[in-house]
Formats: sequence, structure tokens, C-alpha cells
Amino acid sequence: DWFEKLVKDHPAEDGWKVFVFTHAPPNGSGLRVLQENHVVNGCCWLNHSNEKQCKKFIELVREHRCIKAWFSGHFHLGQDYQDSITFPTIDPKDGPYPNRGSCVFAQTSVMRAGTSRDGRQQSRLIRGNKDGFEICTVDHQKDGKIRLDATITYRGDSNEVGVYAHEDEAYDHDSYFKVYAPSAGDKLHPPDDGFRRYNSDGNIEPFDVEADTVAWWYMSCGRALGMLNGNLIEYDSSTLAPLGLVVGADELVGKKIGVINSGLDADTCQLLFDEEEGMEGADCAALAGDLREQAVVLLDKKTGQVTVVQPNEDGSYWRKIVRNKMVRMKEVRRIKAAKQWAAELMGVDEAEANVVSSWGPYTTTSGTAKKTSVPGLTAPSAL
Repeated sequence: DWFEKLVKDHPAEDGWKVFVFTHAPPNGSGLRVLQENHVVNGCCWLNHSNEKQCKKFIELVREHRCIKAWFSGHFHLGQDYQDSITFPTIDPKDGPYPNRGSCVFAQTSVMRAGTSRDGRQQSRLIRGNKDGFEICTVDHQKDGKIRLDATITYRGDSNEVGVYAHEDEAYDHDSYFKVYAPSAGDKLHPPDDGFRRYNSDGNIEPFDVEADTVAWWYMSCGRALGMLNGNLIEYDSSTLAPLGLVVGADELVGKKIGVINSGLDADTCQLLFDEEEGMEGADCAALAGDLREQAVVLLDKKTGQVTVVQPNEDGSYWRKIVRNKMVRMKEVRRIKAAKQWAAELMGVDEAEANVVSSWGPYTTTSGTAKKTSVPGLTAPSAL
């Protein structure tokens, strides 16, 4: 609330220019993310676990053009990638309008080698001038050498234009970090080639899933789902930023996936409800709502088993598999304490103490969720 009040009280029309610094970037920033880590575990964005709050920041950026720059870290990635800086507007020939207000977003790396995910040790330097500002890299592996990365020029109070100072220096040798993000297009650009359309029956034709399959679509409820590295991912419906893992590659690669209608017509609905105690005379239209009811289905071609990917109770699809890091650290400490307790009680070494945990829907203290399959149900039993 305080941040929203601040930008409201300092409008662009009065000449205010607000620079924001946060640990994680907001959803919709367009910055490079670690798909195999932050995406699958739902910890990419500010307040990622709260859908309403997660969307709020980019909405404020779009509404309040006093916000001129937003710097963040969190991903521990270097600044040599061109998408470590994103601009509020781009040349129409280069793609759809990004819809990021009047704000430049910049990823900030790390200074210490032990915390870098890609070996780079860099930080940011901002240099202001009468026309705007420059974003630079300070390279701590090259004795603090300064490199100009982008020049941002104000065009009035509510617009700015950014120009990259160099090509993507990491592109040739870091194909591992090349990132795909869906694009819905705009009036001048169609959606990207991965966009799947519904057929005349209102279904998405089933297709084979491999590790390199690229596909995405909107559900009738507005949710966006898509394939990435063999995983089924949910994307934010407005920004198409990745939100989290729905079905892991361990459960999905080699199967077919499709979207089918699952709603009941009025007559069938009435018959079913009349048979169910307590549901006599139920208003099918009111229960179904105005949206077409759908099911995401998987087919195992070898066994013939079909899996329905059910949404969460709030309508989202991505699985909240991993808890907050502070919660997990406490759980690990409890396990360690239990090992010490068992060792003292039984007179054995801690390594010999057999300790397991039991808790709610969670099954591990791990901070990285790689799989969504359930042994013995949607995958072979581990026993």
C-alpha cells in the first residue's frame, strides 16, 4: 500500500522520476529467468505465491509513468545477456509492444564467485545526465572495468527510449541459457509459432510431447498453459511470464496432451443432479458459470492410461510444491535435532539414526521440485 501511495503522490506530470530497487523483479519485467529452478518452484517474481499481489507491481508500472527504472537481482545471473535489460517500448518491426509503462528493468548480477550461477561477477552502475541515464556493468573479474550497457533518453515526462550499447555478449557460448517466452502478438504481429488454436469442436487437438516441444494456449477461463523443456508450465495471462510447474517432464514426455470440452449440456446436467441427493433442482447454468468448462488431458500411448490435469481450487494450475525457504530451513533443523536425539537415546552414531518426516501435502525438504508424478499412481512405484 505504501508503494502504491508513493507513486500516486509523485506523478510523472509533475516531473517525478522514481527508481525502484528490489531483491526479485516483478512479474512482467521481461527479464531472463532460470526456467529449471525459479519457474518450476514458483519463486521468480515479487510476491510470486500471491496471485493478486504478484500482478499488482506491473499494473502499477503501467499506470504510473513516473516509474522510470527498476533494478533487481535474485537470479544470480550475469549482465552479458541482452535480456538482462528490458525497455518499455521497442521498434514495431522487432516485435509486439511490451506494455511496460515507461520503465526500464535491469537484472543485477553478484560480486562473489561462490554465488554466481554462470561464473560472472558483476554489479550495476547508474549514471544520470540531463537527457536521461545510462546503465553500466562493473566487471569484478576485470579489476572493476566499466562497460556501458544501455542509454535511456527521456521523451517528455511519460515516455523514454532505450538503446543497447552492445550485442548480447553471452549468446554464442551460452546457448544453455537461451530462454523461450510465449508471445501473444498485437495488432501488428500474430502470436508466435508455438500458439495452439482450438478446432471447430472447441478442442485443442492432442499432440505428442517431447523435451523440445514448444506450444502454448489459453484456456477458456483465461489461464495460459504451455510446454517448455518437456514440462507443462502455467504463464501469467497478461504478461505471459512463467508462473510455475504444472506437470513435470518426468510425467509428460512421451505422452500426448490435449484440451477437451468437459461441460454438461442443460438436459444431461439436470438428469444427473436429480439423481444426486441434495442437488435436486439445482441451477446448472448458475453452477457452470458463463465460461466453457474444459479438461487438460494426458494420454500414455503405451498403457492407454489417461490423466486429467485438475486445476487448483482457486482456478490456477501451477503446483505449489515448494514452501518458503525459511520454513524449509526450520524443517531441516528439526530433522537434524531428531537425529541427535535418536543417536543419544539409542547409543548410535547420527549417521545410523533413521529419521523421516511427515507433513501435509509436502513430501520433501528440497528447495527444487523436478517432478510432479506420484509413484504408484501416475508413475511406476518406487517400491
